[in-house]
Amino acid sequence: MARAKKKPALEMIQFSRARDIPFNRIRLSNDNVRETDIEAGLDDLAHDVERREDLIQGLNVRAILDAEGNETGDFETPAGGRRYRVIARLVEKGRFPDDGLVPCIVKKTDAKTSAVDDSLAENTFRLALHPLDQFKAFNRMVEGGMSTDEVASAYLTTQRYVEQRLVLAKVSPKLHEVYAENGMTLRMLEAFTAHPDHARQEQVWEAVRQSHNREPWRIRELLTQTTVPSSDKRALFIGLDAYIAAGGPVLPRYLFDDDEDGWLEDVSLLDRLVAEKLKAAADEVAAEGWKWVEVDLELPYGYDYGLRGITGTAAELTAKERREREKLRKERERLEAQYPASEEFPEDIDQRMGEIEKHIEAFERRPVIYDPAEIGIAGAFVSVDEDGELMVDRGWVRPEDEPVKTVEGDTSETDGDEGGDGVQRTVITIGGQPAEPEPDEDEVTIKPLPERLVAELTAHRTVALRDAVGANPHIAMTALLHKLVRDTFNRNATGAALQVLVRKVYCSDQGIDLKNSPYAKSVDERHEGWAVDLPADDDALWDWLDALDDASRMALLAHCVSFGINALYERPNPHSAMGISEYGLRRRMAEADRLQRTTGLDMVEAGFRPTVANYLGRVTKPRILEAVNEALGEEKARLIDHLKKDDMAREAERLLADTGWLPEPLRPEPIEADNATADLEADLPAFLAGDGEDDEGGEEVADAPEAAMIAAE
Repeated sequence: MARAKKKPALEMIQFSRARDIPFNRIRLSNDNVRETDIEAGLDDLAHDVERREDLIQGLNVRAILDAEGNETGDFETPAGGRRYRVIARLVEKGRFPDDGLVPCIVKKTDAKTSAVDDSLAENTFRLALHPLDQFKAFNRMVEGGMSTDEVASAYLTTQRYVEQRLVLAKVSPKLHEVYAENGMTLRMLEAFTAHPDHARQEQVWEAVRQSHNREPWRIRELLTQTTVPSSDKRALFIGLDAYIAAGGPVLPRYLFDDDEDGWLEDVSLLDRLVAEKLKAAADEVAAEGWKWVEVDLELPYGYDYGLRGITGTAAELTAKERREREKLRKERERLEAQYPASEEFPEDIDQRMGEIEKHIEAFERRPVIYDPAEIGIAGAFVSVDEDGELMVDRGWVRPEDEPVKTVEGDTSETDGDEGGDGVQRTVITIGGQPAEPEPDEDEVTIKPLPERLVAELTAHRTVALRDAVGANPHIAMTALLHKLVRDTFNRNATGAALQVLVRKVYCSDQGIDLKNSPYAKSVDERHEGWAVDLPADDDALWDWLDALDDASRMALLAHCVSFGINALYERPNPHSAMGISEYGLRRRMAEADRLQRTTGLDMVEAGFRPTVANYLGRVTKPRILEAVNEALGEEKARLIDHLKKDDMAREAERLLADTGWLPEPLRPEPIEADNATADLEADLPAFLAGDGEDDEGGEEVADAPEAAMIAAE
């Protein structure tokens, strides 16, 4: 029987010996392959060696042989040139002796590899540290007692960079694993630091991992969607310190941009603090004697329409205040003279200039003194502006509060809010729309849109049409002439969309977003531009208008005509007594459709987007699903049909953002339905068909006949 052959024994590896060698017996090798940018990074390496007062890795050297092949006692380093240069710097600075011992690996004289091979291998077979390992290392160093400033100094970086890496180290370990396996980018991992709860982080990751939208901003949005950013005007109004003092939790500041200082988690607490502070401010204003005070976090666009403003006189400055104001003005002039207009102020000077401007502005905004008799019939609005500052707008008289002449001997009682002591009480009202009830989970029928919502949506179209007509003199002139011809030739103009008195149309029903819409801002800017130029005296105004060039006259005409545009939905009066009739409402909407087509108004291009506030949060779940289905198809609708209404509305807002989808009241009727002979008995539009709903979108309207429920189409 043949014996199996033995495998040859493997040759055993013997590592080169380590020894300490005086630095003055070592020199750089000509075989070192690093020849480009040899000084790059040496400052950082030198800083690290000096900080440690030691080397982490020794030099790799070879003995220098004489002509006969004998060792001379000197050595050269083909691998370790950067460390050699750093030691040489330390010798020059007197931090290391010229003959000081350096730890070295001495290559065997019979080595199979060359010096060039060793040098190339040292610079090739090295692997950069994974960022995740750096995060964890920084965290261990801080937990071991080092401060973030010490870590930053040691690694020549900023304290903010270290703090960012520390919060990255605290992200869920499960997400660390995903990042380590290249399942997400560093920017995505950064987004998860917006919320410290690991369970929440993992929940959001599960929600976005299969989604096409995995952008960092989307992750942050999902993590913080139930919170309020610190830049929100409610948070600015209350102040972060007051919120925290009331026991409100705050998510930590997001360290990867400068937009936010954190998020407030307890929204109900925040709203309560806001309401309490507004009520306290309203009480102070009421103590001044006003008949009424109306409080609302969001005052609607044109909130003072139809009210008469009363004027007061500003309180005079005292002699001391005048001296202080003059002193501040001189200081401002002195600081401005020190720096050329082309240069920015240094930070401390810029801060002081801001303080000076604030003080001067306070002197110029003197309290206004009103006639006590007028205070007794007027009121004030209390709100919060976009910067979180309290806004009090005093001195507005409602039409019903205007003084009336009394007949001598008339002893009838006057209306008023008086207590038992005969003293008038200020009526304080706090605005805000009531919460809408959550529809039943098994609701599948699509009910009509709430009348209040239709009115708000048509307010958007009315203001957008006002902007479009005001910018188009030709169409404005056509609309004006059209109305005048009908009046002159006794054509029935009931329900006209243009009221040429001009009677300014006020959108009484409107959402909080209307005043910030692009078209509302455009109308306001145009109006303010003309208002600056108009003479106050009527005779001077005539002369000014007479001297205007034709282009300016047409532009001003268009602007004035546009304020008569009325595309608002109103509940028609079935008895045609007070208010608009059903026929008149249909005619108004048909003319509004024609104006919309003629001006080319596209509500999407104008800036309208369906949001939770203006539509999606105001309708039932079937309506939300219908919108997504129309815009994106049934498959997208199915993705959200299992959600609660609030979550469904928020997700639908995101899905519909760039689709161009519009609620039905904002879509113009097709051309064939817009003519003078249109069937006025046509079926109601789909979004109002069926049982009626009240203004809050949940209950039926008890006494509104179906035929009266007509809205903008």
